[in-house]
Amino acid sequence: MVKGSKVKWGIMGTGVIAEQFVTDLAFTSTGTPYAVGSRQMSKAVDFASRFGIPKAYGSYKELIEDPEVDVVYIATPHRYHLENSLNSLRAGKAVLCEKPITVNRQELEELISEAKARDLFLMEAMWMLFLPPMRQALEWITEGRIGEVRLVQAEFGFVGDGEPEGRLLNPELAGGALLDVGVYPVALATAIYGSQPSQIMSTSSIGETGVDEQFSALLTYDSGKSASLHGSITLGMRNEAVIHGTEGCIVLPSMNKAPSAILYKEGQEVENYSDERQGKGYEYEADEVGRSLLEGRKECEWLAPNWSLEVMRLLDALRAQWGLKYPFE
Repeated sequence: MVKGSKVKWGIMGTGVIAEQFVTDLAFTSTGTPYAVGSRQMSKAVDFASRFGIPKAYGSYKELIEDPEVDVVYIATPHRYHLENSLNSLRAGKAVLCEKPITVNRQELEELISEAKARDLFLMEAMWMLFLPPMRQALEWITEGRIGEVRLVQAEFGFVGDGEPEGRLLNPELAGGALLDVGVYPVALATAIYGSQPSQIMSTSSIGETGVDEQFSALLTYDSGKSASLHGSITLGMRNEAVIHGTEGCIVLPSMNKAPSAILYKEGQEVENYSDERQGKGYEYEADEVGRSLLEGRKECEWLAPNWSLEVMRLLDALRAQWGLKYPFE
């Protein structure tokens, strides 16, 4: 139960994504940063000082036990999402957890069960799907502006730091291209088709540390619809998505940031939609959580935990084809 007119956010983790999220909270109408927690007090104090956050804690436990915190934003490495989310729920806190919300389907099922048992809000921080141009693209599809969608092409890749012990390449931290960047094209295909593919053909390049550094997947859905998805942490890609329909197509430049959505008919641009965001775009998902909590809802109306479960099923299926398991699984 939110005590005031705005939700008070507790930030778990002090990395780059946490910095971006907190910066964008300034552009929301529903929330305010209240506390930050880190495993090192010095990092928490520095983070709080830089972003004007009232409370700083040197442990995650202290953060989630603060009675003033309404919701916890979890920005820790993938491997710890389940533990951090479960602990937050058990402390009576609503949870917004960075993507991927867990490492596998079994973990997510446990997390969803906990949230339901405690009647608490839970959502995956799939910020891409809350961006106005992305919402416009999905609305165009619903309206039939490009006819029946038959093909989704989406890619996301960048050149990582190559550090074997770092987050991207370390199997102990659930590193690899699929869970870090591949979740975006997989999420987009799931949002558009709304079902699991009937056939999956995929390939991956497993690096020296034992994680996938690059992958490609061709998914076949009912009635011959398909998706061609690609991800990499060793290649700089255009990060573009193209949604092809029987009467046109939609182009999403820089898919994950979705600065615009462009509608084409017969090869000609007919509409170009962009928003006037003040931040990087994290404010939209934050406001969705804020509105949900202020209105007493336990899940996002169109991005519920069961939707994340469908994405996780597909991620698991791809890893199964590659024989990729993390040491802790």
